[in-house]
Amino acid sequence: MDQTLEAAKAPAEPTQNQSIAVDIYDQVYNLRGTDPAYIERLAAIVDAKMRAVSAHGNTVDSLRVAVLAALNIADELCCARDRNDNLAGSLQNSQQSLRSRAGTIAHMLDEVLDERKVG
Repeated sequence: MDQTLEAAKAPAEPTQNQSIAVDIYDQVYNLRGTDPAYIERLAAIVDAKMRAVSAHGNTVDSLRVAVLAALNIADELCCARDRNDNLAGSLQNSQQSLRSRAGTIAHMLDEVLDERKVG
């Protein structure tokens, strides 16, 4: 998990890994990373998701709760990536449209200026 945390949130300047204890679903985990606040934030998300899964189900098996929570988090990630891809596509289409319109306007201005030079 150490490498994933570092890869997901690389600090602007390298700092030494710090050990931090987090509580996830009533279990304490000692994690290492460069940004303790970020690790705590991730742990809080996982803890909240596990508690939500547990509250909606009737399972007491913490491994099952963890897997269901991971599936929920993976679903949220996939949905966010899909939204991001759609927004990126829309942005690209908008940029192409603006470039085309700018080209058309530039051409029209060139024609008007050429007419003024002749006349």
